Amino acid sequence: MTVVFNIVVSVIVIIGLQLIGMVVFNWITPFKDMEELRKGNVAVGLALGGKFISTAIVLGVSAYTNSSIWFMILWFVIGYVCLLAAYLIFDLFTPGFKVSDQLVKGNVAVGIMLFCVYLGFAFAISSLII
Repeated sequence: MTVVFNIVVSVIVIIGLQLIGMVVFNWITPFKDMEELRKGNVAVGLALGGKFISTAIVLGVSAYTNSSIWFMILWFVIGYVCLLAAYLIFDLFTPGFKVSDQLVKGNVAVGIMLFCVYLGFAFAISSLII
């Protein structure tokens, strides 16, 4: 029974952390992700998908490498802060345009690029989680 309880608690914590991660990502973008999705903005959809997958990768590795929920949460927070920093730094170092402005305009190339940036950083950051 203890194993089942631990699995249920772990799943609840993982879902909660994933949702919190998506909300925080939504806060740092200067536009409303869901509003843009309702408009059919594919570029924002790609970026949002990249956020979700990258958050899930960091969360999955945190859960896999830690037997304690507290350490899993700690490593997720560290990895997630690194993901946020990667996005902000990437936005600063794109010469000639602001990534968020391009996404709102529906620039699919920027959406794909940002999806890949999130994915790449998630793999790199998750390799640091112990």
